[in-house]
Amino acid sequence: MTKFRRPITVLLLAIGVFASGVAVSYSQNSGSGSGKAGEIVGAVVRFTSGSTSVDLTIDQDNPAVRDFLSRLPLTLKIEEYAGREKIAYFDTKLTTSGSPGSDPDNGDLIYFTPWGNIGFYYNASGVGFSNQTIHIGKYNASNAQLDQLTRQPVRVERIR
Repeated sequence: MTKFRRPITVLLLAIGVFASGVAVSYSQNSGSGSGKAGEIVGAVVRFTSGSTSVDLTIDQDNPAVRDFLSRLPLTLKIEEYAGREKIAYFDTKLTTSGSPGSDPDNGDLIYFTPWGNIGFYYNASGVGFSNQTIHIGKYNASNAQLDQLTRQPVRVERIR
């Protein structure tokens, strides 16, 4: 019987070390920028350029939104696009698998999967549902405030 005690003791110690390593890894990841499950919807992200700020309230919890939040803070260059939206590109595309499409409305921030850009819709008239348009959240800003975001680099950070 004593012949088997040492290997069993070593095995139990190894299992204990492995299990504690998994627990440490999980607790570190769950506190990352992507947030816990209950911390996604209702999060507020601020886009700031000069003296202008536009706040976005996250109202979806999907892989694209989680990836977006995990990249914050960051700096983007926002530009006008087609008289409908202000857009900005990421260095690399967001993870979108499992994210539902949407039918954008004025005041929506969306992610357009083919181009890898976000868009602040201010004239969504005639734009319909698309699986390639992923809803991120809602903002409340005037066209003048959105124009201010196109004049210089925009700091994007989660404030709540």
